[in-house]
Amino acid sequence: MSSFDLGNNQSLFYVYTPSTNRKPTVVFVNALVGSTEMWEGFIGETLRKEGFGTLSYNFRGQADSKFNLTTELTPKLIVDDLLKLLDFVKPHRPVLVGLSIGGLFAAQAIEHGVLSEGLVLINTLRKPGQRLDWINESSSRAFALGGRQLLLDLMAPMLINPATLLEMRAAALLDDDYTVTAEQDGHMNLMRNAVSADWNFPWQNLKIPVLVMTGEHDRVFLVKEDVLELSKRIPNAGMVNFTDAGHMIPMERPEKFTNELMSFLGTFQE
Repeated sequence: MSSFDLGNNQSLFYVYTPSTNRKPTVVFVNALVGSTEMWEGFIGETLRKEGFGTLSYNFRGQADSKFNLTTELTPKLIVDDLLKLLDFVKPHRPVLVGLSIGGLFAAQAIEHGVLSEGLVLINTLRKPGQRLDWINESSSRAFALGGRQLLLDLMAPMLINPATLLEMRAAALLDDDYTVTAEQDGHMNLMRNAVSADWNFPWQNLKIPVLVMTGEHDRVFLVKEDVLELSKRIPNAGMVNFTDAGHMIPMERPEKFTNELMSFLGTFQE
Protein backbone atom coordinates (compact mmCIF):
# COMPACT_ATOMS: atom_id res chain seq x y z
CA MET A 1 0.00 0.00 0.00
CA SER A 2 1.43 3.33 -1.07
CA SER A 3 0.58 6.97 -1.58
CA PHE A 4 1.28 8.93 -4.77
CA ASP A 5 1.94 12.58 -3.95
CA LEU A 6 0.08 15.04 -6.19
CA GLY A 7 1.42 18.10 -4.40
CA ASN A 8 -0.39 20.71 -2.32
CA ASN A 9 -1.26 18.10 0.34
CA GLN A 10 -3.14 15.91 -2.15
CA SER A 11 -2.42 12.27 -2.95
CA LEU A 12 -3.72 8.97 -4.33
CA PHE A 13 -3.82 5.81 -2.26
CA TYR A 14 -2.81 2.81 -4.35
CA VAL A 15 -1.89 -0.88 -4.10
CA TYR A 16 0.57 -2.23 -6.67
CA THR A 17 2.05 -5.66 -7.26
CA PRO A 18 4.27 -6.10 -10.35
CA SER A 19 3.62 -8.97 -12.73
CA THR A 20 5.89 -11.96 -13.14
CA ASN A 21 6.95 -13.78 -16.31
CA ARG A 22 6.22 -10.61 -18.30
CA LYS A 23 2.46 -11.03 -17.91
CA PRO A 24 0.12 -7.99 -18.13
CA THR A 25 -0.75 -5.78 -15.19
CA VAL A 26 -4.46 -5.27 -14.52
CA VAL A 27 -5.23 -1.65 -13.63
CA PHE A 28 -8.57 -1.32 -11.83
CA VAL A 29 -10.54 1.93 -12.11
CA ASN A 30 -13.27 2.41 -9.50
CA ALA A 31 -16.84 3.56 -9.79
CA LEU A 32 -17.68 6.85 -8.02
CA VAL A 33 -18.48 5.26 -4.67
CA GLY A 34 -15.74 2.67 -4.90
CA SER A 35 -12.65 1.38 -3.17
CA THR A 36 -9.57 -0.76 -3.71
CA GLU A 37 -11.16 -3.30 -1.34
CA MET A 38 -13.40 -4.57 -4.15
CA TRP A 39 -10.38 -5.60 -6.21
CA GLU A 40 -7.84 -6.60 -3.56
CA GLY A 41 -9.63 -9.65 -2.15
CA PHE A 42 -10.40 -12.75 -4.20
CA ILE A 43 -9.97 -10.99 -7.55
CA GLY A 44 -6.52 -9.55 -6.96
CA GLU A 45 -5.24 -12.58 -5.07
CA THR A 46 -6.27 -14.95 -7.86
CA LEU A 47 -4.71 -12.80 -10.57
CA ARG A 48 -1.44 -12.48 -8.67
CA LYS A 49 -1.23 -16.24 -8.09
CA GLU A 50 -1.33 -16.61 -11.89
CA GLY A 51 1.52 -14.11 -12.31
CA PHE A 52 -0.52 -11.08 -13.37
CA GLY A 53 0.31 -7.72 -11.90
CA THR A 54 -2.38 -5.62 -10.23
CA LEU A 55 -2.77 -1.91 -9.61
CA SER A 56 -5.79 -0.57 -7.75
CA TYR A 57 -6.21 2.95 -6.42
CA ASN A 58 -8.75 5.33 -4.96
CA PHE A 59 -9.75 8.59 -6.59
CA ARG A 60 -9.19 11.81 -4.74
CA GLY A 61 -12.21 11.97 -2.44
CA GLN A 62 -12.30 8.20 -1.89
CA ALA A 63 -10.82 6.37 1.11
CA ASP A 64 -7.24 7.29 2.08
CA SER A 65 -6.72 9.58 -0.95
CA LYS A 66 -6.29 13.22 0.05
CA PHE A 67 -7.79 16.29 -1.61
CA ASN A 68 -8.12 19.96 -0.81
CA LEU A 69 -11.60 21.07 0.19
CA THR A 70 -11.43 23.80 -2.47
CA THR A 71 -10.71 21.29 -5.25
CA GLU A 72 -13.60 20.26 -7.46
CA LEU A 73 -13.20 16.58 -8.29
CA THR A 74 -14.26 16.77 -11.92
CA PRO A 75 -14.16 13.91 -14.43
CA LYS A 76 -11.25 15.64 -16.17
CA LEU A 77 -9.28 15.79 -12.93
CA ILE A 78 -9.96 12.10 -12.24
CA VAL A 79 -8.66 11.14 -15.69
CA ASP A 80 -5.62 13.40 -15.30
CA ASP A 81 -4.86 11.72 -11.96
CA LEU A 82 -5.01 8.29 -13.61
CA LEU A 83 -2.61 9.46 -16.31
CA LYS A 84 -0.17 10.76 -13.68
CA LEU A 85 -0.38 7.60 -11.58
CA LEU A 86 0.30 5.34 -14.55
CA ASP A 87 3.24 7.50 -15.61
CA PHE A 88 4.62 7.26 -12.08
CA VAL A 89 4.09 3.53 -11.46
CA LYS A 90 4.78 2.44 -15.05
CA PRO A 91 3.02 -0.94 -14.75
CA HIS A 92 4.18 -3.58 -17.20
CA ARG A 93 1.75 -4.19 -20.09
CA PRO A 94 -1.26 -2.48 -18.50
CA VAL A 95 -4.80 -3.67 -19.18
CA LEU A 96 -7.37 -1.20 -17.86
CA VAL A 97 -10.51 -2.52 -16.15
CA GLY A 98 -13.20 0.02 -15.27
CA LEU A 99 -16.48 -0.38 -13.40
CA SER A 100 -19.40 1.85 -14.42
CA ILE A 101 -18.12 5.41 -14.95
CA GLY A 102 -14.66 4.02 -14.19
CA GLY A 103 -14.78 2.38 -17.61
CA LEU A 104 -15.38 5.76 -19.20
CA PHE A 105 -12.44 7.22 -17.28
CA ALA A 106 -10.25 4.32 -18.42
CA ALA A 107 -11.29 4.82 -22.06
CA GLN A 108 -10.59 8.54 -21.81
CA ALA A 109 -7.14 7.82 -20.37
CA ILE A 110 -6.43 5.59 -23.38
CA GLU A 111 -7.70 8.36 -25.66
CA HIS A 112 -5.12 10.64 -23.99
CA GLY A 113 -2.23 8.34 -24.75
CA VAL A 114 -2.12 5.49 -22.22
CA LEU A 115 -0.61 2.47 -24.01
CA SER A 116 -2.99 -0.14 -22.67
CA GLU A 117 -2.95 -3.60 -24.24
CA GLY A 118 -6.67 -4.04 -23.58
CA LEU A 119 -9.72 -2.57 -21.92
CA VAL A 120 -12.55 -4.13 -19.89
CA LEU A 121 -15.79 -2.15 -19.58
CA ILE A 122 -18.02 -3.35 -16.74
CA ASN A 123 -21.54 -1.96 -17.17
CA THR A 124 -20.10 1.18 -18.69
CA LEU A 125 -21.70 1.57 -22.10
CA ARG A 126 -24.62 3.99 -22.09
CA LYS A 127 -25.91 6.84 -24.22
CA PRO A 128 -26.08 10.45 -23.05
CA GLY A 129 -29.51 12.02 -22.85
CA GLN A 130 -32.33 13.07 -20.57
CA ARG A 131 -32.67 9.65 -18.92
CA LEU A 132 -29.00 9.43 -17.93
CA ASP A 133 -28.92 13.08 -16.83
CA TRP A 134 -31.94 12.47 -14.60
CA ILE A 135 -30.38 9.40 -12.98
CA ASN A 136 -27.09 11.18 -12.32
CA GLU A 137 -28.73 14.31 -10.89
CA SER A 138 -31.19 12.43 -8.67
CA SER A 139 -28.42 10.13 -7.39
CA SER A 140 -26.34 13.14 -6.39
CA ARG A 141 -29.31 14.69 -4.59
CA ALA A 142 -30.13 11.47 -2.73
CA PHE A 143 -26.50 11.15 -1.63
CA ALA A 144 -26.55 14.73 -0.35
CA LEU A 145 -29.71 14.13 1.68
CA GLY A 146 -28.92 10.75 3.20
CA GLY A 147 -25.41 9.69 2.30
CA ARG A 148 -24.25 6.40 0.86
CA GLN A 149 -26.82 4.37 2.81
CA LEU A 150 -29.84 6.23 1.42
CA LEU A 151 -28.49 5.92 -2.11
CA LEU A 152 -27.88 2.21 -1.58
CA ASP A 153 -31.34 1.61 -0.09
CA LEU A 154 -32.98 3.36 -3.03
CA MET A 155 -30.92 1.84 -5.81
CA ALA A 156 -29.86 -1.64 -4.65
CA PRO A 157 -33.11 -3.44 -5.64
CA MET A 158 -32.64 -2.13 -9.17
CA LEU A 159 -28.89 -2.72 -9.38
CA ILE A 160 -28.12 -5.98 -7.59
CA ASN A 161 -29.10 -9.59 -8.34
CA PRO A 162 -31.78 -11.10 -6.05
CA ALA A 163 -29.51 -13.58 -4.26
CA THR A 164 -26.96 -10.95 -3.28
CA LEU A 165 -29.76 -8.54 -2.43
CA LEU A 166 -31.12 -11.06 0.08
CA GLU A 167 -27.72 -11.21 1.77
CA MET A 168 -27.60 -7.41 1.98
CA ARG A 169 -31.13 -7.00 3.37
CA ALA A 170 -30.21 -7.28 7.06
CA ALA A 171 -28.02 -4.17 6.84
CA ALA A 172 -30.49 -2.12 4.79
CA LEU A 173 -33.50 0.08 5.54
CA LEU A 174 -32.48 0.64 9.16
CA ASP A 175 -33.92 3.39 11.35
CA ASP A 176 -31.80 6.53 11.81
CA ASP A 177 -29.36 5.30 9.19
CA TYR A 178 -29.30 8.41 7.00
CA THR A 179 -27.24 11.54 7.52
CA VAL A 180 -26.99 14.69 5.45
CA THR A 181 -23.71 14.68 3.54
CA ALA A 182 -21.44 17.68 4.00
CA GLU A 183 -20.52 19.62 0.89
CA GLN A 184 -16.86 18.97 1.79
CA ASP A 185 -17.28 15.18 1.72
CA GLY A 186 -15.12 13.53 -0.92
CA HIS A 187 -17.79 11.26 -2.34
CA MET A 188 -20.25 14.14 -2.41
CA ASN A 189 -17.69 16.15 -4.38
CA LEU A 190 -17.31 13.29 -6.87
CA MET A 191 -21.06 12.76 -7.18
CA ARG A 192 -21.96 16.37 -7.88
CA ASN A 193 -19.19 16.75 -10.46
CA ALA A 194 -19.96 13.46 -12.21
CA VAL A 195 -23.04 15.03 -13.81
CA SER A 196 -20.63 16.82 -16.18
CA ALA A 197 -19.06 13.58 -17.48
CA ASP A 198 -19.01 13.39 -21.28
CA TRP A 199 -20.65 10.09 -22.23
CA ASN A 200 -20.45 10.90 -25.93
CA PHE A 201 -17.17 8.98 -26.20
CA PRO A 202 -15.86 7.94 -29.67
CA TRP A 203 -15.86 4.21 -28.95
CA GLN A 204 -15.03 3.53 -32.61
CA ASN A 205 -11.55 4.99 -32.04
CA LEU A 206 -10.49 2.22 -29.66
CA LYS A 207 -8.07 0.00 -31.59
CA ILE A 208 -7.17 -2.38 -28.77
CA PRO A 209 -9.08 -5.51 -27.68
CA VAL A 210 -12.09 -4.57 -25.55
CA LEU A 211 -14.25 -6.83 -23.38
CA VAL A 212 -17.74 -5.55 -22.60
CA MET A 213 -19.21 -7.08 -19.44
CA THR A 214 -22.93 -6.63 -18.80
CA GLY A 215 -24.96 -7.59 -15.75
CA GLU A 216 -28.52 -8.29 -16.78
CA HIS A 217 -29.98 -7.47 -13.36
CA ASP A 218 -28.94 -3.83 -13.76
CA ARG A 219 -32.34 -2.13 -14.06
CA VAL A 220 -30.96 1.40 -13.85
CA PHE A 221 -28.18 1.93 -16.38
CA LEU A 222 -28.63 -1.06 -18.70
CA VAL A 223 -30.40 -0.39 -21.98
CA LYS A 224 -29.62 -3.53 -23.98
CA GLU A 225 -30.19 -1.94 -27.38
CA ASP A 226 -27.75 0.87 -26.55
CA VAL A 227 -25.08 -1.55 -25.28
CA LEU A 228 -25.34 -3.61 -28.47
CA GLU A 229 -25.16 -0.54 -30.68
CA LEU A 230 -22.20 1.00 -28.86
CA SER A 231 -20.36 -2.34 -28.71
CA LYS A 232 -20.66 -2.68 -32.47
CA ARG A 233 -18.82 0.62 -32.87
CA ILE A 234 -15.74 -0.85 -31.17
CA PRO A 235 -13.58 -2.56 -33.84
CA ASN A 236 -12.29 -5.40 -31.63
CA ALA A 237 -14.94 -5.97 -28.96
CA GLY A 238 -16.09 -9.13 -27.25
CA MET A 239 -19.11 -9.40 -24.98
CA VAL A 240 -19.89 -11.37 -21.83
CA ASN A 241 -23.37 -11.24 -20.29
CA PHE A 242 -23.85 -12.15 -16.62
CA THR A 243 -27.38 -13.45 -16.21
CA ASP A 244 -26.83 -13.81 -12.45
CA ALA A 245 -25.41 -10.34 -11.71
CA GLY A 246 -26.36 -6.69 -11.88
CA HIS A 247 -24.37 -3.49 -11.94
CA MET A 248 -21.66 -4.51 -9.44
CA ILE A 249 -20.41 -7.66 -11.18
CA PRO A 250 -17.02 -7.85 -9.36
CA MET A 251 -18.77 -7.66 -5.98
CA GLU A 252 -21.72 -9.89 -6.88
CA ARG A 253 -19.88 -12.64 -8.76
CA PRO A 254 -16.14 -12.31 -8.04
CA GLU A 255 -15.24 -15.87 -9.08
CA LYS A 256 -17.05 -15.75 -12.41
CA PHE A 257 -15.78 -12.22 -13.05
CA THR A 258 -12.18 -13.28 -12.40
CA ASN A 259 -12.48 -16.31 -14.68
CA GLU A 260 -13.81 -14.17 -17.54
CA LEU A 261 -11.11 -11.57 -16.95
CA MET A 262 -8.34 -14.18 -17.01
CA SER A 263 -9.76 -15.70 -20.19
CA PHE A 264 -9.54 -12.26 -21.78
CA LEU A 265 -5.98 -11.74 -20.49
CA GLY A 266 -5.04 -15.12 -21.88
CA THR A 267 -5.65 -13.88 -25.42
CA PHE A 268 -2.63 -11.53 -25.26
CA GLN A 269 0.68 -12.77 -26.57
CA GLU A 270 3.53 -12.82 -24.04
